[in-house]
Amino acid sequence: MAELTGDELVRVLATLASPHRMRVLAALSTGRHYVSALARDLGISRALLQVHLKKLERAGLVSAELELSEDGKAMKYYQVNAFALQLTPQSVAAAAKTLTNDAADGPDRGAQQNGDS
Repeated sequence: MAELTGDELVRVLATLASPHRMRVLAALSTGRHYVSALARDLGISRALLQVHLKKLERAGLVSAELELSEDGKAMKYYQVNAFALQLTPQSVAAAAKTLTNDAADGPDRGAQQNGDS
């Protein structure tokens, strides 16, 4: 990842703060996966997996491709986007200078208050 703005850094760090999303990233680090197979491998529902995948995608950590199977069924595959984060006091200070007022409360503040993280 290129140098992130404060808002982007908050979004990425908040996304990575979930053990479920870390497990999803770990599973995808071995290669791209179809949603149903990934849900089975992780032992979670497809609906819950989709929630986590959408958050990972919004943070720019994963991407999806829609493909047609041999029988014409649409299948969505997810893969990890290459990224590297190096947090230093200086990089955090630089990112903090670019924070907007909305980012100060975090990207998922409303969701966290409702128990969704």
